[in-house]
Amino acid sequence: MVTKSICIILVVCMFSLVGCMTHIHKVGNGAQSNTSTSKKQWYVLFGLIPINTVETQQMAAGATDYDIKTQTTFVDIVISIFTGAVSVNLRTVTVKK
Repeated sequence: MVTKSICIILVVCMFSLVGCMTHIHKVGNGAQSNTSTSKKQWYVLFGLIPINTVETQQMAAGATDYDIKTQTTFVDIVISIFTGAVSVNLRTVTVKK
């Protein structure tokens, strides 16, 4: 019974720390509208080596003022639960113009 309680506490703590995994970068004056584009960034070896490249400048499509938000979303966590066994993780990169 104690082991089950400890596991539940650890899982709750793990999910409560997810909000700390968001980074926002402002380019120029920042976003001027609500237009956004999102892509997934995949990593192996638990985030050490990127599998694909997400080009934020291409996602901005020539805009000079935009925000870049990188975060681990709930969907990313659910996917990583299954892919994490083989050390593959992901995060979402969103560019808001």
